[in-house]
Amino acid sequence: MLSVVALSACASNQPAPPKGSPQVVRDRLAAADDAPYSAALRAVTQSGPRRLQLMEGRVNLNAPFTGRTTDTTEEYTEDVVITRQKVYRRASGTHGVWQEFPASAAKGGIPADRLPQYVRLMLGHSASVHRGSEPLRVSARLTPKDIESVDRTVGRNLRSATAIDADAWINDEGRVVRVRQKIHFASDPDIEATLTLTDFKSSMPVNAPVAS
Repeated sequence: MLSVVALSACASNQPAPPKGSPQVVRDRLAAADDAPYSAALRAVTQSGPRRLQLMEGRVNLNAPFTGRTTDTTEEYTEDVVITRQKVYRRASGTHGVWQEFPASAAKGGIPADRLPQYVRLMLGHSASVHRGSEPLRVSARLTPKDIESVDRTVGRNLRSATAIDADAWINDEGRVVRVRQKIHFASDPDIEATLTLTDFKSSMPVNAPVAS
C-alpha cells in the first residue's frame, strides 16, 4: 500500500516527503489496513529498576478491544479475560468464580485500542520523527488532558501526572508496534510504561469465561 502512495506522489510530480517528516508517519497511518486483527501484547510498568506490573497475552485491535492476558505484580498473578462488556479476573492456577469489572477496568495509562489516534495526537503536539529509525519512531511531550482527548478514561487514569514523554514506533505497514511513556509526577518517582505488539494474526473470538 505504501508503494501506491509513493507512485501517486511521483505521478503528480511531487517529491516524496523525507523519512524524518511527520507526513511520512501520517501516510503510513493512512495506508494501514483497517481490518480487525489480533496481536501478542506485552506491557511492562516500572519505576526505576523495580517492575510494578507485567501483562502478557493476546488482544484484538481495529475492533472492540478484547483479549486474554496474564497480569503479574509483586502481590499477585491473575488471568484476565477482556470482553466488550466486562473484564474478568481470577488468580492464576485457581478454579471457580471469576471477578467481574466494567470494561473500562482494562484501560491503563496507554490507549491501546486507539493507537493510531494517539500517534496523530503526538504529531499535533510538535512531535519529532527520528531519522534513520525503522520502525519509524515518533516522540512528543503530552499532558493527561491531551491524552484525554483521545481516550477519556486513560487520560483520567494519568490525571496525577504533570507530563508524559511519549514515544511510538510505526512499522512500514502503518501499525503501531510499540509505545513507551515516561510519566512524570510533581513529587513521586517517574514511572515508565512500555507496550509492545508483535505476531499479528487474524482476530480471535473472546467470550466470557466460565468457572472450571
